[in-house]
Amino acid sequence: MGKLTLAAFAGLAAVSLAACGDTAAEQAVIGAGAGAATAVVLDGDLATGAIIGAGANVLYCQQNPEKC
Repeated sequence: MGKLTLAAFAGLAAVSLAACGDTAAEQAVIGAGAGAATAVVLDGDLATGAIIGAGANVLYCQQNPEKC
């Protein structure tokens, strides 16, 4: 994967993690999907990516509700 492709995907992943749901459960599902997708592209572990993505999105949305 080229540097430009990786940078573009990293930006897309960051934007998708900032997409909040209305409840903590929705936020976790959205984050898990973004984390798993990132893991696929980066050839990482899907479960780890989903767990990290879920936690990160819930934390972000809870700390920054005005941005969701």
